[in-house]
Amino acid sequence: MIDKLEMFIALVRERHFGRAAESIGVTQPTLSSAIRQLEDQLNVQLVHRGSRFQGLTPEGERVHVLALRIVGDMRALRDEMRAVRSDLEGTLRIGVIPTALPMVADLVSPYALRHPQVRFQIFSRTSAEILEQMDRLDLDAGITYLDADARRRRTVLPLYRERYRLLVAVSDPLAARDRVGWHELGGEQLCLLTPDMQNRAIVDRHLEAAGVTPKARIESNSIIALVGHVMTGKWASVVPEKLAGMFVSAGSIAAVPISTERSGGKSPARDEDEGEPVGLVMVQREPLTPLLATLSDVARQYAA
Repeated sequence: MIDKLEMFIALVRERHFGRAAESIGVTQPTLSSAIRQLEDQLNVQLVHRGSRFQGLTPEGERVHVLALRIVGDMRALRDEMRAVRSDLEGTLRIGVIPTALPMVADLVSPYALRHPQVRFQIFSRTSAEILEQMDRLDLDAGITYLDADARRRRTVLPLYRERYRLLVAVSDPLAARDRVGWHELGGEQLCLLTPDMQNRAIVDRHLEAAGVTPKARIESNSIIALVGHVMTGKWASVVPEKLAGMFVSAGSIAAVPISTERSGGKSPARDEDEGEPVGLVMVQREPLTPLLATLSDVARQYAA
């Protein structure tokens, strides 16, 4: 039954019999047969069939919700039993918002050194994708903004606050400043993340609060693409402090703290924005699986 539920979950995720079969390493006839057997066992039709996958029946929608819960519990049980038999082993799949990628090694490296049988898969995802893929059991944990959606029905552990820097070429007049105000960014040629990224929504909100109409002639979902434009000396960007530190060492880029104060100058950035909370997000389960419990312990040490 568990194997059949796993196949059913894969079908709902891929919405295509062939891709679903490939994703879990079985043939398409095997998957199709498993779905029909599951329907026979439950005495309901789960899938609208035609020449291709056409969606779930109402019964199929309900079974999918229950299947995610059952399969999640079974995976947790397997992790528990592996931990009882020996040292931790298995794979942790972690989704990370792009702006938090620089700090992931601070969590994964000590974990990996302590438990050499654990493997890690780290995926760059938007905040919405992280929550969606955790709900589908495609991710075990996420590092994302701790907004209301992230906290809903999930275990969260704050890690740090994301503060922002204006990224400009060292030749830019603003590069010599100790800080700049959000209101001063209206005169800059900005290149920013795309509107579907939560970081972009946060930056736009700060600009609007300072009386600046958010606009970016260049948008990308890649931080590297933004930095490349800044290095030309013709563009500026707004990036988190932790990310900015990765690019200023080359000497061609400056990262200037951004504050809410409307006066310029070189006084200390005492009024720097409080920042957006970023943290570890896990499916709400008591107790946590051994893999996630250890990740939570490492995260607490990082945040301390």
